[in-house]
Amino acid sequence: LCEHLRGAGLSEAVVSIPPPFFRQRLSAAAAEAWVRAANEGLAQVTEPHVELRRLAYLPLEHPRLARAEYDRVRDDEAWGGVVASAGGRTDSLASPAVEPLWQALDDDGRLVLLHPGDSPDPRLEEFYLANLLGNPVETAIAAAQLVFGRVVTRWPRIRFLLAHCGGCVPGLVGRWERGVQTERPGLVPLDEGPRQAVRRFFVDCLAHDPAVVDLAAAVFGEEKIVLGSDWPFPMGIDDPRKLVGHRGTAFRDQVAHANAYAALGYRKEPS
Repeated sequence: LCEHLRGAGLSEAVVSIPPPFFRQRLSAAAAEAWVRAANEGLAQVTEPHVELRRLAYLPLEHPRLARAEYDRVRDDEAWGGVVASAGGRTDSLASPAVEPLWQALDDDGRLVLLHPGDSPDPRLEEFYLANLLGNPVETAIAAAQLVFGRVVTRWPRIRFLLAHCGGCVPGLVGRWERGVQTERPGLVPLDEGPRQAVRRFFVDCLAHDPAVVDLAAAVFGEEKIVLGSDWPFPMGIDDPRKLVGHRGTAFRDQVAHANAYAALGYRKEPS
């Protein structure tokens, strides 16, 4: 990985365990042992490499365990934040059961990367649709729960980062706004409308389409786009800077440096 970084002209990277390692079907007892082993394993692999910032995995399908694991690692500055599953088999992110975790993450002003684990929809088993369609949809479900459940406004110091350029969110936020305006059933009063609330999210640039990157920049804000590679998986890209290069070198450099440091919570860029 470090050799790959140098080849891509990058000096640092944020890494986590991949979604197949989330193992969301485990019982709470089995998940406790697995999550600790996964995080300790990631720590051992990354420890010799100062250019790698690691994210601790939290199993949101077991909220109490997720909070306990965060408490276990929260004082270790080597962790740049946490990663958890978006949508899929995760309980609603607006559930009261998750609130103690949100409070702790807000107290610490942490980065929370939300990446889809897997889709529970059996219709997506053919044509690789669980990834091609399911992942963007699951990310949008997670984002919607955070917006309509007022999570992003009640715990504003958490820096949520959505994978894959926000999934379907850039194309749906107008529909969400209309739902609020017309007081659709099931919606509760919001502190701020969806168009404003989604600008609290960071998103990576991994849309595989410059037009979608442009839309994401308009929806979330240019200052909220960071580099994402999905490396070394087939759906990833070797040089994520190519996905934002069409917007000019100034934007590319902002995404690669200032925006990334802001997402990680650095008060100023490291010298």
